[in-house]
Amino acid sequence: MLARRAWLVVLGAVGTGSIGYVLLVRGIMTPGSHPGEGLGWLLFGVLPLYAFGLWLLTATSSRLAVYVALGATGSAVGSAYETFVWTHLDVLESPTFALFNQIGLTADGLSATGFLLMIASFPDGILERRWQRAALRLVWLGVLVGPATLLTYDHVVLPQYIGLDVTPIPNPYVVPALEPLQPLVDNVLLEWWVIPLLALVVFYWRGLFSGAARRGQMRLMVIAVTSTLVMYMLWETSTIMGIDGTPFGTAVTVLVATCMAALPVAGIHGILRYGAYDIAVADRGRVVMRSSTTLITIIYAWAVAAPGVMLSRALPSATVVLITACIAVLLLPVRGWLSRWIRRAVFGDHHEQLGLLGDLGTRLEQAVDVDEVLSRLAGGVRDGLGASWVRIRLAAPDGRTVDTPDAVAGTVSGEPAIGLDLTRGEIVIGRIDLGPARSGAYGLPEVSLLETVARQATTAVANVRLTAELADQLRELTASRTRLITAQDEERRRIERNLHDGIQQSVVALIAGLRLARNRLGRGQLSQTELAELQDQARETLSDLRELAQGIHPQVLTDNGLIPAIESRTGRYPIPLTIVASDEVRHGRWSADIEAIAFYTVREALANVAKHSGATHASVAVSTTPNSLRVEVSDDGTGFDLASRNGSPGGLANIRDRVGVVGGRVSVTSTPGHGTRLTVDLPIDLPVERPQEAARV
Repeated sequence: MLARRAWLVVLGAVGTGSIGYVLLVRGIMTPGSHPGEGLGWLLFGVLPLYAFGLWLLTATSSRLAVYVALGATGSAVGSAYETFVWTHLDVLESPTFALFNQIGLTADGLSATGFLLMIASFPDGILERRWQRAALRLVWLGVLVGPATLLTYDHVVLPQYIGLDVTPIPNPYVVPALEPLQPLVDNVLLEWWVIPLLALVVFYWRGLFSGAARRGQMRLMVIAVTSTLVMYMLWETSTIMGIDGTPFGTAVTVLVATCMAALPVAGIHGILRYGAYDIAVADRGRVVMRSSTTLITIIYAWAVAAPGVMLSRALPSATVVLITACIAVLLLPVRGWLSRWIRRAVFGDHHEQLGLLGDLGTRLEQAVDVDEVLSRLAGGVRDGLGASWVRIRLAAPDGRTVDTPDAVAGTVSGEPAIGLDLTRGEIVIGRIDLGPARSGAYGLPEVSLLETVARQATTAVANVRLTAELADQLRELTASRTRLITAQDEERRRIERNLHDGIQQSVVALIAGLRLARNRLGRGQLSQTELAELQDQARETLSDLRELAQGIHPQVLTDNGLIPAIESRTGRYPIPLTIVASDEVRHGRWSADIEAIAFYTVREALANVAKHSGATHASVAVSTTPNSLRVEVSDDGTGFDLASRNGSPGGLANIRDRVGVVGGRVSVTSTPGHGTRLTVDLPIDLPVERPQEAARV
């Protein structure tokens, strides 16, 4: 950014000062002083390219913008130098003129170098071959024409187009030892044909023999450069033949300037269509619209003022003012049309875009599921943008874009021409790819419209997916509540059966035995053996009652914690079992609900392993993360197909229901023949240290 501003300030000041000086001196102070000193070259050749170069410096940091601005500024400085020499011929007799002459030679070298680099590396500065990069490095040698002639020539070498016919001016700064290099300087730098040839070879090679995409990007610039070269050769021929002052010569000069003015047009076309000069797709609309007003104003002012300045030496001032005013009025519609054309080129046809957006919005509003939204989106984009095909893929939960498309319009073939991620916030939910356009190529309007449609569609897709997820969660919550109620009823009935069929019968038998003992005691027939039997019977009833209570909530879990409770209930597990827990976890305590859910999860999971897995070994691992208590139960059994068991009732569903009550997560990894791993994450705060309670009798 700082370098770009520095170039803008320096080149803007130097170029604007040079152009202003030429206009002031040639157009006002000394009009018509020499037949070859008109303002046509400055107004029709230099000024448009200079305005385009400064405009590029405000729009991009690409070095191609520096090339354009540098070349145009060099031309402006060269014109200012020639104007100064023509209006101050006595400077030729100055002993330091050889040094002053370096301004003109260096300006011409910079002008040619900048323009050659600009066209040779169009549109993005990326050269495909190594020899092309090497050739363009040699182009910079053109800047050395001034110092090289100063050191090797015994006379001052004037700029080629200054048009002065004077006797050779001695050069006091020549280095005699370097004079043998004069033929090399003369053929390579001064005649100025080897270096331009290198740049033109690179340019035409890239424009004619590169890939189809590159040739399409450079087509208009190739036409503009070729037309300029043809007109330039005609201009050179007319100058050599001495007919440059005739109507034919004047017409050729105008054509040369017109062709040079076509170079910025080709550059702007490259920006709008292909993102030339490194102006990104997303920035083109903002950059072009920000700068187009200034560019149009400069072109309008140039078109209005140029005829008046050109005619100022041949017509009275009042007539020139009248002509200028008429041209200004006549060009106003053209100025408005140019503004509308640039806006349409940047943002496309407004009515067509509104129609596409409105139609697509209606389609998306009517869609009720994700597949329908994506299908309508693909069809709408294909119809609206003229794509040969459109493919939409949604992202997997981990953020990866799946290979299988979720929606396709048209027949997919080849690589996509453009693509865009569907993002909501910072989350990528999918991608939309477009095949090549059915006619022409995609420009900035199509890309801008695609970005707008993608944002609209992303919101619709996200809303529909959220609605579907909420509906699934609601159905799962309803089913989970139903299963929990059913499980609770079954648990109550189990406890009721155990009480009725077990403990209740033992208590009834104990009461009957006590009644019988009381009667025998009254008759003096009661023995100590009968009392001992009644005591044993009461002790067995108490044991049964404790066992029933432990089935509801084990006392060891309350007293000693999770790991001891798991170990106490798995001491006689039918297959080899490993329990893994760190000392911190083994002695840590958590809320009663979390410990109970973790305990019953392990009990349910191990019961499933024993009943269904056919495993030879199982393991239980308990650990903590910053926000959860993690329980993993794994086995080396036969495994099962997750898809076939998804949503089915049973132990796994009971675990999901129990864990879901506290907002925990359950994940199962199982492959037939390779065992099963159940992972449960239960939300926790910091571990709770609870004093151990005394064992209850």
